[in-house]
Amino acid sequence: MSSYSARIEEHEHDDVTSVRVFGFWIYIMSDCILFASLFATYAVLHNNFAGGPTGRDLFELPGVLVETFCLLISSFTYGLAMLARNRGSKSGVIGCLAVTFVLGASFVGLEVTEFHKLILAGHGPQQSAFLSSFFTLVSTHGLHVTCGLIWMVVLTAQIAKKGLTVATSTRMMCLSLFWHFLDIVWICVFTIVYLMGAM
Repeated sequence: MSSYSARIEEHEHDDVTSVRVFGFWIYIMSDCILFASLFATYAVLHNNFAGGPTGRDLFELPGVLVETFCLLISSFTYGLAMLARNRGSKSGVIGCLAVTFVLGASFVGLEVTEFHKLILAGHGPQQSAFLSSFFTLVSTHGLHVTCGLIWMVVLTAQIAKKGLTVATSTRMMCLSLFWHFLDIVWICVFTIVYLMGAM
């Protein structure tokens, strides 16, 4: 009877996890629509310079490449955290999440530095439609990464306190979807905004 009860409880946990992950997929799809709208806006406005500088004049690709590598490597280290979760290694999960956080925070720091330099040089979002759409698209992605970092800190604290429970494992899975999604969006930003803009 106790074995039967344990199987029922495990099945209920699986159902709850599946529903939560499915719900998070719906959120990811809504975020896809948001970013698709921002990319469409940038595509329409990216040639409207109002006599100001173009992407070729402003973008420093070496710095953006460092940003890109930080985010791509953070996606890899988050994958290692998921593997550690599958092994039941609490310390491995916390260690990998810490490295992921540092890489993600470095990405945000580099992005803020880039924005600061542009604004100090007088190339803020108010200068042209091109810069307005650029700042909106890139900063929206940066804001998402910042939210992911806050989520990561909270999740790490929960894992440190409660261990790798069903709840924390489900949250790790959802954050994994979110983090890899941001990686894909950034690859599109890097290619469409920076690479094509610098040509």
